[in-house]
Amino acid sequence: MVAKKHVSEVKVKAVKEMTNLFDTSKTILVASIKNIPSSQYQEIGKKLRGKAVVKVPKKKLAYLAIDSSKKTELKALKDKLGDSFALLFSNLDAYDLAADLLKNRSPAKAKAGQIAPEDIEIQAGPTDLVPGPAISELGALGIQIMIQGGKIEIKANKIITKKGDKISEKACDVMSKLGIKPFTIGFNPVCAFDATSNTIYTELNIDSDATVAEMKNLYGKALAFAVAIGYSSKDTIKFMLSKAYMQGKALEKFTHTPETKTGEEN
Repeated sequence: MVAKKHVSEVKVKAVKEMTNLFDTSKTILVASIKNIPSSQYQEIGKKLRGKAVVKVPKKKLAYLAIDSSKKTELKALKDKLGDSFALLFSNLDAYDLAADLLKNRSPAKAKAGQIAPEDIEIQAGPTDLVPGPAISELGALGIQIMIQGGKIEIKANKIITKKGDKISEKACDVMSKLGIKPFTIGFNPVCAFDATSNTIYTELNIDSDATVAEMKNLYGKALAFAVAIGYSSKDTIKFMLSKAYMQGKALEKFTHTPETKTGEEN
């Protein structure tokens, strides 16, 4: 006779609680929490109070809760659960919650062996470094320097690690001395399930500032085009009237007939 495997009450309770959250939450967001120090994790958790319930379950327990949920569409989330993940349950819009997470990310120093997320470039310009061991450390990475006012100044931009390459110990030491932090630490939104539309969204890493700047640029181009083709609206009418006035003034010199002076012969 095969003995039944005992499941602790703690695990049963955890699965039931998560199942209830899956069933009642408007948004279920999966976030990567890889390399987040416990202190920062706790700080982010505090900022999310009242906005989301955060759970960091074992993958197996998360699977059981998903399978127990009434929302069968959630099963697609299983493939999105990585090695280090958190589940956020909220009634906020998925993109609003993701934006909140991205705002709480902070710069972090590089560690030897990490993969560069982008080209890591040392910018030309003055530094606070004094001549000494730093000269040879910078030189070892091919960074050109000169001494100005008793401080080291970098003569030209230099990429010390290309995107996708491992960061060396020497590169880490130089970046630490120059105060360069190429990484950001925080909850990284992976995907989110929206219960209203039963849809899983995967493109959540949106730079709100860049998006607003792009929208302003597109609005300016659209406005200029609308004025050019004579499309009238509350946004274009003042520009069209101004344009018409300027064109009218320009035409006056061609249509104006000089007045005949009194007593002047024809």
